[in-house]
Amino acid sequence: MTMKLYGPTLSPNLVRVLLCLEEVGAEYELVPVNLMADEQKKPDFLAKNPFGQVPALQDGDLVLFESRAISRYVLRKYKSDLLKESSIADSAMIDIWIDVEANQYFPTISPITFQCLLVPILGGVPDQNIVDASLEKFKKVLEVYEARLSKSKYLAGDFVSLADLSHFALTFNLTRTPYASVLDSYPHVKAWWEALLTRPAIKKVVDIKMREPV
Repeated sequence: MTMKLYGPTLSPNLVRVLLCLEEVGAEYELVPVNLMADEQKKPDFLAKNPFGQVPALQDGDLVLFESRAISRYVLRKYKSDLLKESSIADSAMIDIWIDVEANQYFPTISPITFQCLLVPILGGVPDQNIVDASLEKFKKVLEVYEARLSKSKYLAGDFVSLADLSHFALTFNLTRTPYASVLDSYPHVKAWWEALLTRPAIKKVVDIKMREPV
C-alpha cells in the first residue's frame, strides 16, 4: 500500500521525511496541504496531527506525526542502516546528533531561512535584526559542528545516518539565501555538506526543492 505524506515541500520538516522515503525507495504519494489557507487547522487534518502542524504520514491504518519520529518509522520499516540499530553505540551517537539538530541547529538556522525566503513570499520585508542575531548564534553552533566533523566524516561517525540527513532541508534553504557563504568559514562542515549532496536521494529531493518559488 502506498504511504501518503501530507504537507508542502516548503516545509523543512516534511522534507526530512521525504528524504527518508527516497533513501529507502518507498512508494509514496505527496498530498499537498495549503498552509496559507490554514488547511492544517481543519478537522480532516487535525485528525492526522492534533497540533495542526505538517507533516503527517498515513501508512494504511497507521497515522503518524512529528517528522523525526516519522523518519525513524520509515527507516525501520524498510530496515535501513541509516539508524545503525545493530550497534547500540552507533545508534546512541545518531540519537545525540538528531537531538542536537532539533535543539541547537534548527532553532538558530530557521529564523534566517524564514526571514530570507518565506517572509517575502508572505508579502513582508525580512527583519534584518532577527537575521543578524540568529546568524551570530548559528555561527557558534557551527563551531561545534566544525570540531566534531574534524574528527569524523559524518556527525555520528564515519557513516551517513539520519543525523546527517535530518540537517538537509534547512541547510539547503540556507544556500538559497544571501548567507550561503557562511559555511565557507567552516571547511569540515562544508566538506560534510558537499558529501551529502552527492547522494542520489538528496539529488532527487534537491530537484523537487528547486521547483519551489523561492
